[in-house]
Amino acid sequence: MNGVFTPVSLNQSEQYYACWQRTPRRSLDYTLANLWGWQAYYGLEWMFADDFCWIRQTQPSNLYWAPLGDWNAIPWQKIFLEVKPEGRTFIRVPEELSLIWKEALGSRLQSDEDRGQWEYLYKQQDLADLPGNRYHKKKNHVRAFTKTYGTPDYRPLNENMVEDVLGLEDDWCQWHECEDSPSLRAENEAINRVLSHWQAFRGLTGGSLYVDDKIVAFSVGEDLGDGTLGVHYEKGLNGFKGVYQTMNSLFASHAAAGFTLVNRAQDLNEEGLRQAKMTYLPTDFLRKYTVIIH
Repeated sequence: MNGVFTPVSLNQSEQYYACWQRTPRRSLDYTLANLWGWQAYYGLEWMFADDFCWIRQTQPSNLYWAPLGDWNAIPWQKIFLEVKPEGRTFIRVPEELSLIWKEALGSRLQSDEDRGQWEYLYKQQDLADLPGNRYHKKKNHVRAFTKTYGTPDYRPLNENMVEDVLGLEDDWCQWHECEDSPSLRAENEAINRVLSHWQAFRGLTGGSLYVDDKIVAFSVGEDLGDGTLGVHYEKGLNGFKGVYQTMNSLFASHAAAGFTLVNRAQDLNEEGLRQAKMTYLPTDFLRKYTVIIH
């Protein structure tokens, strides 16, 4: 773990993607789009050493994230003998890596689950079809949207539609008073940064929903590998009943066609968000932990 940390940037994207491809368990947190989008908010830095990409955040304090690379091809005992004490607390650590570290380090490792960081995994077919009584309320919202606005006008996202999407994001932010919320301001900045550099990221995909030729919702996702599509952002305009349920279902039907699972990110311990995510009946979670190496 010898080297120099520098701010996450697009200039080292090739090095990053090489490490990403070797990573056994790919979390939505660790995509280049997420790291670069939130770079300023968390003060995210990285260092490329030992065939790994090491990540740390510097805001509001120094904390390390899980490294990217082949977790099974490194002598962890030796690595952690060289690490200074301030570099031994890791957050957002996928369960698979936590178990590898536990086997290598034994009692030197303290691992605590971080439920707010668990990423929700859904069956693609369930989100697309909303089958049976389990999704009765969701389907009613989609039917209400269709009854009011006609057959949904779904359009795949491309570079030419970014201006429409960012316009909707501005409207959404005004309605939700993003200026008064540091986290919403940061999310708005992340969305603008990523969508303004759409071609810089591998595997990005998106969908949008229009009513009377006006955009009313959008979703942006990314191929995480292993048959999973991750969802980075999803926004809908207030006043269009059923817009979120319709956008969610259409995005799963179109953008996620051919995938097995859809990763819809974490709830950050926000009770309302947790309840909303649970109503879609996740099939599993990508579990993450806070790990301290003694």
